Amino acid sequence: MNLEPNILTKVNSWLDGDYDDTTKQTIRELVAQEKTSELTDAFYRDLEFGTGGLRGIMGVGSNRINKYTIGSATQGLSNYLKQQFPDEQIKVAIAHDNRNNAEFFAQTAADIFSANGIHVYFFEGLRPTPELSFAIRELGCQSGIMLTASHNPKEYSGYKVYWSDGGQVVNPHDKGIIAEVNNIQSVADIKFEGKPERIESIGEKIDKRFIENVLAASINPEVVKQEQDLKIVYSPIHGAGVEMVPRALKELGFTNVNLVEEQLVTSGDFPTVVYPNPEEKEALTLALKLAGKIDADLVMATDPDADRVGIAVKNNAGEHVLLNGNQTGTLIFNYLIEQWKQKGKLTGNEYIAKTIVTTNIIDEIAKANDVTCYNLLTGFKYIGALMTELEGKATYIAGAEESYGYLIGAHVRDKDAVVACTIIAEMAAYYKHNGKTLFQTLQEIYVKYGFYKEELISLTKGGKQGAEEISQLMQGYRNNPPQELGGKKIVRVNDYQTSKSYTFDGGGETAIDLPKSNVMQFLTEEGYVITARPSGTEPKIKYYISVNTELDSVSDFAAKDAELEALIDDLSKSLLASND
Repeated sequence: MNLEPNILTKVNSWLDGDYDDTTKQTIRELVAQEKTSELTDAFYRDLEFGTGGLRGIMGVGSNRINKYTIGSATQGLSNYLKQQFPDEQIKVAIAHDNRNNAEFFAQTAADIFSANGIHVYFFEGLRPTPELSFAIRELGCQSGIMLTASHNPKEYSGYKVYWSDGGQVVNPHDKGIIAEVNNIQSVADIKFEGKPERIESIGEKIDKRFIENVLAASINPEVVKQEQDLKIVYSPIHGAGVEMVPRALKELGFTNVNLVEEQLVTSGDFPTVVYPNPEEKEALTLALKLAGKIDADLVMATDPDADRVGIAVKNNAGEHVLLNGNQTGTLIFNYLIEQWKQKGKLTGNEYIAKTIVTTNIIDEIAKANDVTCYNLLTGFKYIGALMTELEGKATYIAGAEESYGYLIGAHVRDKDAVVACTIIAEMAAYYKHNGKTLFQTLQEIYVKYGFYKEELISLTKGGKQGAEEISQLMQGYRNNPPQELGGKKIVRVNDYQTSKSYTFDGGGETAIDLPKSNVMQFLTEEGYVITARPSGTEPKIKYYISVNTELDSVSDFAAKDAELEALIDDLSKSLLASND
C-alpha cells in the first residue's frame, strides 16, 4: 500500500497509542484492505478546530469526528475556560440534535467538562440550536456547545462552540480556544472520566422560557386569532424542530398546522431525504405533496438543528413554489419594518443586519425607512457579535443570511428557525387577512424597491485534492481577478482577505472594515454582484450571483424574471469556465 510517509506515521501512532480496541481494529481493516484513499483522507491532517468548532465526517482518524477529536476539542475548551474565569464556578450548557452519535458525543463532552471541575447543564433530549444559545444566556453560563452538523449529509457530525453572550465564539476567544486545542498532544491529556454530580439535566423549564421569548417577537397576534385556521404544513426533516416549532405555532394561536408524519421520526439516517437541507427541493417533496393535497397556504421545513427554515407559498396560478433564502428574508424584513413603522416603533435608532452575500434589496428597504443596515461576513456569529456590541445602544429588529437563517428578536445570538416559523406564519396570516398571498406581496416589494434575483452555485471538491483545487482557484481570483464576467465589465473588486476594495484603473482604493476572510467579490457596471467563497463547513466553493432591474408593475414580473434568469445563466457559464 502506497501511503505518504507522514500519513503512515499518523496511522501507526493511532495503532500504537492509547486508543480503544474498536478504533484500532477498524484501522487495521482499512490497512488490510489497502484502502489508501480512505486512510489518506482520514489521516492526512488533524481535523481543524475552526473559529466555530468542528465539522466533518464521522469515523476513525485525526481528520474525522470521533470520541478523540471531540475529546481534544472539549479538553482544549475546558483549559481555555479555566484560564479566562480562574476564580469562578464555570458553567456550560450542552445540547444535541438527531445526528447519529450526537448523544454519545454530547455525553463525552459532558464527562470531560465535569472531570475538569466545570458544572454542566445537559439537555435531557434533542433540542434546537437556538435553544442552546438561549439556555447559555438564561442560566448565566460562560460557554456552551451544540452537537450538530446542521444540514450536512448523514455521514457528518459537528461541534459548535458558544460564548457567554449566547453567540458562537469570535475573536479573540476563537483564536484562544484553537491554541488550547492545538496544545492537546496526546489522548492522555484528555480527562474522559466524568463526574456525574457535576452534570445537571435540564428540559421543560428552559423550553417554557424559550417559547415565551419566541412568542414575544409577535407583532400582530390579533391577526393570528382572526386567521387561526391558516393552512400550514410543517416538517422538521427528522430533526430537532419536531417539538418546538409545532408548540410555538400552537401557542401563538394557529389551529391548522399539518405535520409531515413520515418526517416526524427523529433519525440521523434521514430516511426520507437525500440531504436534510431545506434549501433542496427534494427535502421538501413530502411537505409539498401534503400541501397540494390539503391546498395549504404555507409550507415550512426546518433543518436538523432547527436554526434554518425553507418555505413554499402559492404563486399567482395557485401552485406551491419554493422561495429561496433571499426572498424569504426580503419578506421578513419588509413585514417587520413596515409593521414597526405603522405602530410608531421606529425612532431612528433601529438596525438590521445581514451578510455580504445576502440580497441588497434589504439595504434598500432599510434605507427607505431610516433603519441602519449592517453588512457583515458570512456566518451568523458576526450578527450575534454585533448584537452584543450594540446591546443597550441601538434597537435590534432582525438579522438574516441568504442560507435560510433568520433571527427576529434579541432572545438568542444565533439564527432561530423556531421564531422565524412563527413570524413567517404570522406574516402569511396578516397578508391573507389583507387579501394577498406572500407571493403577491413579494412582487409588490419588487415594484417598490427594485427586482433583485439571486442564485447560488456550489461546486463540491472533496478530499485533499479538492481542498488544494479550491485554494488554487481563490488564489487565481486574487492574483488575476476577472475584468469581465458573462460579458459584463467588472468595475470594482472587493478582496476580504486583504481588506481592500479597488478598481482596475488604480484609483478608488478603500479599506474594508471587516475581519479578514477568504472571499472575493466582483461588482459590475450595472450593479450586479458576483462573490466567490470557499465554504467553511463543506468541501465546496460557492458562487453567489445577484442581479437586479426595475419592475414597473406586477404584470411585467414574468418577462423581467426571464430577463434576470438569462443574465444569471450567462454569469454562471462564465464562472464555471474558470473552473475548467
